[in-house]
Amino acid sequence: MKLLDGKYVSEKVKIQIAEEAAEFLNKTGRKPHLVAILVGNDGGSETYVASKMKNCEKVGFKSSLHRYDNSVTEAELLAKIEEINQDDDVDGLIVQLPLPKHIDPEKVTEKIDYRKDVDGFHPVNLGRMMRNLPCFIPATPYGILLMLQEYNIDTTGKHCVVVGRSNIVGSPMSILMARNANPGNCTVTLTHSRTKDLKEQVLQADIVIAAIGKKNFVSADMVKAGAIIIDVGINRENSTETKSGFKLYGDVDFENVAPKASYITPVPGGVGLMTIVGLLKNTLASARKEIYS
Repeated sequence: MKLLDGKYVSEKVKIQIAEEAAEFLNKTGRKPHLVAILVGNDGGSETYVASKMKNCEKVGFKSSLHRYDNSVTEAELLAKIEEINQDDDVDGLIVQLPLPKHIDPEKVTEKIDYRKDVDGFHPVNLGRMMRNLPCFIPATPYGILLMLQEYNIDTTGKHCVVVGRSNIVGSPMSILMARNANPGNCTVTLTHSRTKDLKEQVLQADIVIAAIGKKNFVSADMVKAGAIIIDVGINRENSTETKSGFKLYGDVDFENVAPKASYITPVPGGVGLMTIVGLLKNTLASARKEIYS
């Protein structure tokens, strides 16, 4: 078993991003600029946004955070997004999910200018991804592709089973792994909570991408020997064993699955770190007008 080390890969890629950001600054006189909007005080969201801002600083980006409490109206939030859309100094805009129940996340996603949609959630970017056209790939799937590339994992002809069908990870991941590219060229099965014989489906996989949002969902008896395991899950539980007061678990039972795997990502220290790298690469590409002029 070989560990797919998100910390190692993300740090390596961030060095490259920092070098390219410095070149961009020298050429244009400004830094790539990422703006984040955070609504409410969800603990997980606070942690994710703080990490994104910290990593922007590390690679030489400018970052801005707009905070709102849960009472912000949908109209106010949409108006702010439009204001940022019109700001030529902003290259990327992300709105941290989840949002309060009175705000429609689909309206928010579609309001973001697709040319600044560095999370890759806008229908234009998802549609272009479907057609294998230049676009902002959703950050988590993008990070997974970068990790597979770094470890020179040949995915061609492999059977990839994706567990979870979210618009953020599972569905786009299934498209990316099936496309005529490297990584890609897999035969893909997209499974979810309603899939019959789910265990049997996962047992056929050469590559398992678990993104169903349930602690230790993928067990050892669901995985064949030598499979490549990508664990996207980040499940928080209160814990007295850690300084933070909580502990993170993946969607894969790491302790029991790892001995059967050829490659596996840990949680923490795996896909989560690569998600931030995907976001940074999209922001740099936006600043450089590599995808949309």
